[in-house]
Amino acid sequence: MDDFILARALHVLSVLLWIGGVAFVTTVVLPATRRNHPPGDRTAAFHRIEAGFAWQARLWVLLAGASGFWMVYRGDMWGRFLDPHFWWMHAMVGLWLVFMVMLFAIEPLVLHPLMAREDASGQSFEWIERLHRLLFLVALVTVFGAVAGSHGFF
Repeated sequence: MDDFILARALHVLSVLLWIGGVAFVTTVVLPATRRNHPPGDRTAAFHRIEAGFAWQARLWVLLAGASGFWMVYRGDMWGRFLDPHFWWMHAMVGLWLVFMVMLFAIEPLVLHPLMAREDASGQSFEWIERLHRLLFLVALVTVFGAVAGSHGFF
């Protein structure tokens, strides 16, 4: 099997599961947590649910990065980063970098200790919701741009 085809298939699969997870958390888990828990308990409730799939998010983000890098390297596509028509390449790398830093550094080292001290107002949970909505919106634009752009739309 052609390694480029394999890398593309792994890339699409990993992005599907990564962004699908973001979509599920943003549109199902967070609203359900808001509805079913008082403000002071929401962050803890969310983290109990999130703990079950955080490792999956890390796996899919790593695989998306590795397969994406392999395709750029193998296809010698470095020049695309100099062409504004390939803005979606920058968007993919930027979104991937944000999630890498969030999942592997900021979340475990900064956010979890801070959110362990949840106040009764639930402000941490509101911040989590806003951040997820923003990242989900950026992810939707990025995925649309990448699919359309990779098929010559831009």
